[in-house]
Amino acid sequence: MKQTKRRVLISVTNKEGVQKFGALTDVGWEIISTGGTAKALVAAGIPCTLIEDITGFPEMMDGRLKTLHPKIFGGILADRSKPEHMAAIVEHGIEPIDLVVVNLYAFDQKPGIENIDIGGPSLLRAAAKNASSVTVVVDPDDYDKVIGELLKTGGKTSINTRAQLATKVFEHTAMYDSDIHSWIWNQHFRGNSIFSDTEASTPH
Repeated sequence: MKQTKRRVLISVTNKEGVQKFGALTDVGWEIISTGGTAKALVAAGIPCTLIEDITGFPEMMDGRLKTLHPKIFGGILADRSKPEHMAAIVEHGIEPIDLVVVNLYAFDQKPGIENIDIGGPSLLRAAAKNASSVTVVVDPDDYDKVIGELLKTGGKTSINTRAQLATKVFEHTAMYDSDIHSWIWNQHFRGNSIFSDTEASTPH
C-alpha cells in the first residue's frame, strides 16, 4: 500500500501548545481530531478532520464513545512490515495513522467515574505497541522535539525517538491506572459507594 499522505490523531485534555501541530498541515499532513481539541485547532485556523467523519459514528454516551473504532485503531495498529496487515486495512478502507498525540482526563486533579479515560489510554497503548511504525506523544513537553524531527526528516522520527516516547507512554498509563485503582478502593470499599446497581432496570 502506497501511503499518499501522513496523518496525525490529536485528542488532548490539555490544549496548551496543540496549535504547534499546524506546522505539519503546512507540509501536507492531515489532522484527525475529537470535539474540544478540534474546536481549539479550528479556532487557531488549523484544518482538521473530525473523528466521526472517519468512523461514520458520532460521539455518544456523553463522550464515553468516540475513538474506539476499527477505522482508528486499525490505522494505528497495522504493522507496516507485514503485507497481510496492509492488505487488511486496504480491504476495509482503513488509512494508516502515523502520529498519535493524546493526553488524558486529569483524574489526579478531579477523580470520578466520568474522569476515567477509556479511549485515551487505548490510543496511547496501541500507538506505543506499534512504535516500530507509529510515533506517540503523551507529554506536551515533547511537542517541539517531535514536530522538529518530523519536519527535518520529511515525516519520520527515529526508532530511538519512538522507543523513548513509547516507554514514556507505558509509564504514564501505569501511573494513571494506579491512581484510579487507589481511588476506587478508598471510596467504594471503605463505605462511599461510587457505583450504582442498575442491572434490574436494564432491558434484556
